Amino acid sequence: LSASGSNFDYKRRREVELKHGRVCMFATMGYIVPEFTRLPGALSPSYGVNFADVPNGLGALSKVPALGWCQIVAFAGLVELNIYNEQINGEPGNYGAGFLGIRSIGLMSPGFKDPETRKKKLN
Repeated sequence: LSASGSNFDYKRRREVELKHGRVCMFATMGYIVPEFTRLPGALSPSYGVNFADVPNGLGALSKVPALGWCQIVAFAGLVELNIYNEQINGEPGNYGAGFLGIRSIGLMSPGFKDPETRKKKLN
């Protein structure tokens, strides 16, 4: 992971690898779920696009309006900058935000305070 031998590069690449893995898991779910269910209503009322009109897979790329893609990218950027920006306890991938970031808005317990209890529960 770090041909340069730098500790910083190693930690950064390990963290980025975890983020990429999470993105891939969400992408996989986004590919599978539309095979079984669709959201009701309009995806873009101003363009007359309903959720039922959007095909599965890569065909959806051409059906979603450009402003919709801008919203998706802007939301992902906000999440990246505001929720997933600081590691907790120096652990790669631990941002203290909890499942889907809901701890950051107060909907999830803060977790174990005692490191020994946490270590025991995780093992």
